[in-house]
Amino acid sequence: MPRNILLVEPNYKTKFPPLGLMKISSYHKLLGDKVQFVKGISQNAAYEYWDRIYVTTLFTYNWKVTVDTILHYKRLVRGDLSRLLVGGIMSSLEPKALWQETGVVPKVGVLSYPNALDEDNDLIVDEMLPDYHLFNGVQHNYTLIDDSYFGYSTRGCVHKCDFCGVHRLEPKFIEYQGLKPYIEAINDKYDEKCHLILFDNNILASNKFDNVISDILDLGFEKGAKFGPTRKMRRLDFNQGTDARLMTRHHVELLAKTAINPLRIAFDSIRYKDLYIKKVTLAADYGITKLSNYILYNHNDTPEDFWERLKINIDLNSHYGLKIYSFPMKYIPLNAKDRSYVDEKNWNWYFTRNVQRILNVMKGSVMTGEDFFFRAFGSTPEEFRTILHMPERILMFRSKEPQAEELDWLKKFNALVESERAELISILSKNRSKASLQKAYTKLNSLKLKKILLYYLPEPASTPLFEVLEGDA
Repeated sequence: MPRNILLVEPNYKTKFPPLGLMKISSYHKLLGDKVQFVKGISQNAAYEYWDRIYVTTLFTYNWKVTVDTILHYKRLVRGDLSRLLVGGIMSSLEPKALWQETGVVPKVGVLSYPNALDEDNDLIVDEMLPDYHLFNGVQHNYTLIDDSYFGYSTRGCVHKCDFCGVHRLEPKFIEYQGLKPYIEAINDKYDEKCHLILFDNNILASNKFDNVISDILDLGFEKGAKFGPTRKMRRLDFNQGTDARLMTRHHVELLAKTAINPLRIAFDSIRYKDLYIKKVTLAADYGITKLSNYILYNHNDTPEDFWERLKINIDLNSHYGLKIYSFPMKYIPLNAKDRSYVDEKNWNWYFTRNVQRILNVMKGSVMTGEDFFFRAFGSTPEEFRTILHMPERILMFRSKEPQAEELDWLKKFNALVESERAELISILSKNRSKASLQKAYTKLNSLKLKKILLYYLPEPASTPLFEVLEGDA
């Protein structure tokens, strides 16, 4: 008898559709079951009987919304926990903590073995095609679902970086997973897609790299490839980035033959500066001009290190005519249950908050233009550190040239000695609400600090002039 299956993704923000649930959907549909997907907590789901409910999980910092979602659906199975399955990244990284908080023992790791979900068949869920019809009629919109293939050509990573959970999630490095039959099967069952997004965690570690590129070229993702009646440019994206430490001339030579856009090269630490520049230069030599990277910060780095890595990309853009988009990414420990972590050796809450404020204006990425970068992040590391102290209303609403209020704030800030700046940032980091900051202001004895703290207290809204700056980038 067909079973009634509910697939749930908690209501956290995510760009990509839940690939695991898409495969579980295919598994159940193959068995003749009825499958439905919901994003977040659905009150309507309470009016149906579900033979099984799956809740996927993602990052541990989505802890609260994920736990709330699990507890909601736990009530729907009325104590029969055999009908509630929880899996995914958070579940695999923090299974004990999740069990203690929800009472549900989660599934750990990839469903890459027989009998992972049922004893009466030997189907392997991870080898299923993703169900591209799963989200039909669903209000939540995954923008990439219509025109992108999602998959892997390898699994795992050969490194064990402390900021990354891949070695725990996928402990065995798999050199090669044939892409061609996977993509061709998607084409047969669904529509052909324009773009190819691969979630390989370290493609350059594979000894079968040549085979992977050969598959990609055979699938029609060569350089300059176009798709469909509109002749849209195809894109190949190794979305998790490539490893500069392993990158060779041969790798770049092959990548340059593909529709790679962008080429993401990791730049996690300033100690890889020379290596990173060398590999970007190599990419430029082979005509790869669109690049990108995640810039990890708040992790054994300083604000000056962070600024320098951003500046290196600006310089490379200028020198080689490239477009390298930097995506600063705040480090959060793998077991953190929210996003509040601060590496207090070199950072503080207010500095990380101001980085986020700048990124919010730029919608997450650092523009490639020199003028824009200098205004947003400063033309020197010292200017950047000053910007990190700025009041929100000045930081967020800057125009191309400093206006009177910014100049006045700068004058007062520059008059502070180092100990006074430290006290200012301590007050700002400890008093995160307007009411708390107001109280701190009243208790201050220093007239200099009182005068500058006025800029951080609430006042009527300003005109969003910073948007003008963004438009010029």
